[in-house]
Amino acid sequence: MKPISFLVALLFTAVMSLTIAAGTGFNPYHVFGALTTLSVIKSFLPSMTGVLTMAVEKEIWLGDIVGNLFKANPFMDKCMNADEFVLSGKVVHIPQAGAKVGVSRNRDTSSAAAVTLRSDTDITFSLDEYTSDPVKIPNAEKYELSYNKRQSVLGESKDAISELVGDWMLRQWCPSLATNIVRTTGAAVAAHIGIGTRQAVTVADVKNLRKLMNKAGVPKTDRFIQFDADMYEQFTDNLTATQYRDFSQSYDEKTGVVGKMFSFTFLDERAYVAAYTNDATPVAKDPDAAEADTDNAAVLAWQKQSVIRALGDHEFFENEGDPTHYGDIYSALLRAGGRIRRSDQKGIFALVQAAGA
Repeated sequence: MKPISFLVALLFTAVMSLTIAAGTGFNPYHVFGALTTLSVIKSFLPSMTGVLTMAVEKEIWLGDIVGNLFKANPFMDKCMNADEFVLSGKVVHIPQAGAKVGVSRNRDTSSAAAVTLRSDTDITFSLDEYTSDPVKIPNAEKYELSYNKRQSVLGESKDAISELVGDWMLRQWCPSLATNIVRTTGAAVAAHIGIGTRQAVTVADVKNLRKLMNKAGVPKTDRFIQFDADMYEQFTDNLTATQYRDFSQSYDEKTGVVGKMFSFTFLDERAYVAAYTNDATPVAKDPDAAEADTDNAAVLAWQKQSVIRALGDHEFFENEGDPTHYGDIYSALLRAGGRIRRSDQKGIFALVQAAGA
């Protein structure tokens, strides 16, 4: 049957060649050769599919990593984005206007007005480098065919990068001034950072944050608050049924919003937000610092323009066909960083646990 099928296909190609040549004026032999070549290539395409999909698409893998970063850390979209100010993928340099120009009412114009020079400043900070442990994928071409399979292979690496970037971003937003740090006032609960008991966060504590922001002249729009899982439970346990109903009406899983109250948008709770020492003026601790018995967990509340984040270079590395690992090795690099925008720390507060009675 195969020889007959081949002859029929050849005859059909010849007829098509004559038809195309008559309509276009092309040489029929040339048209026949072109159509025959295309038929041969098409017959080999199924066997070439595996070859065409073996190479890992870096853009797809990088897109997964960066996309997962914001999915795991919704708060990183609730701040000033300084990506456009990143220089050489490593440093952020933001020009900032100086003091406002003075204005007078009914100025005396009998003499020349005093001339002032506005002194502009720069906001600068370096981006940290985050790298994943190398991952071996024995059959890369299989994982390239399905997003879910690729996700399962690099899932742990992506989650680890996202969690670490998120922890440090929040650390870089932690205020240090005594005026921007307040203590919880609730009943004693078991400490989840340190040992002993701490005073729980209450509805009144969050209401107090609103008052402090209002008194500081912080814009009432785009205010956000980030709880860890334990302190979020303390807060919701303190709500009445009516308060909880009103609070949860703004729940939106896609944007990571779990509720709204007292001008604040509450973001989905994290495993960890921040920790402070128990000094008279508490000091924020780095996420990788050793935990002390007297350390306290904290909630962060901010207005969108009061904190900054930036992403720099993100790279994907591959070593295909590694002879010592009998497979392909992949790893990723991401640069990210942030800071409080103003030196007076306006618009950012930490609600730190107080020691239990």
